[in-house]
Amino acid sequence: MLLHIVFYAKIGEEKGAFHIGTVMEKLIEKLIYRHPHIFGDVQVQDAKEVEENWEQLKLKEKNGNKSVLSGVPKSLPAMIKANRIQDKVRGVGFDWEERAQVWDKLKEEFNELQVEIEQGNQDGIEDEFGDLFFSLINTARLYGVNPENALERTNQKFIGRFNYLEKKTIQKGRSLKDMSLAEMDEIWEEAKMMLKGPKE
Repeated sequence: MLLHIVFYAKIGEEKGAFHIGTVMEKLIEKLIYRHPHIFGDVQVQDAKEVEENWEQLKLKEKNGNKSVLSGVPKSLPAMIKANRIQDKVRGVGFDWEERAQVWDKLKEEFNELQVEIEQGNQDGIEDEFGDLFFSLINTARLYGVNPENALERTNQKFIGRFNYLEKKTIQKGRSLKDMSLAEMDEIWEEAKMMLKGPKE
């Protein structure tokens, strides 16, 4: 990677556009500006306050004309984007005072989804599912859980259990399509015991 940086700096120098020394000076200026708790006299209590200061300083760099969420790429997958959005707004203080407060919001979103389901409003159902997912991702963030990792962990757990169910069914000379849900559930519970994950 350093080779690419030096390479582009050399091209810039040959075209008279910039010099690697200038790039380094600007980088040093930016690092000092964005870390006043290290290079200045700003006092911070914790990492959260450092991040909040960081976001405020980044906004000031653009003369206050930069939106808090402008740095979130539109092309990100929805789950990663939601997590990034929540991190960004937290950086400017838009967050719960106590993380336990998020549970009421989660219940509220779940109840709103149930109402839309009862009314059979498909557009409303999708909208409320989105709100519920967003709140779940927010809850994960507040409790220090990466939602992508958590979901993939469950994916792998499900795959393991389903593969066990399938294997046991084949061993019995049967097909899943011919089995009742109760029969499948019996083997599924066996799979849960046999393939028990950590803290399950």
